[in-house]
Amino acid sequence: KGFLHGFVTRAPDTEICYKCSDYYVPECDRAVRWDSCGIAWGLAGEPVLSDKDKAAPALAEFDSPFIWEGV
Repeated sequence: KGFLHGFVTRAPDTEICYKCSDYYVPECDRAVRWDSCGIAWGLAGEPVLSDKDKAAPALAEFDSPFIWEGV
């Protein structure tokens, strides 16, 4: 809950399905720049990104709308 997710596909026309914990809330929608998280994505070329993802801030600059309540 409240965690980033990212996907890399390695075949054309790939369909991705994922489960969410609640309904979409646009005012909580955020993005983090894909190459600022220290993940080795294994890309062979430049990624195809949405305009939102192209403009996303780095992880170090991310201001989360979520509050950590511990586990």
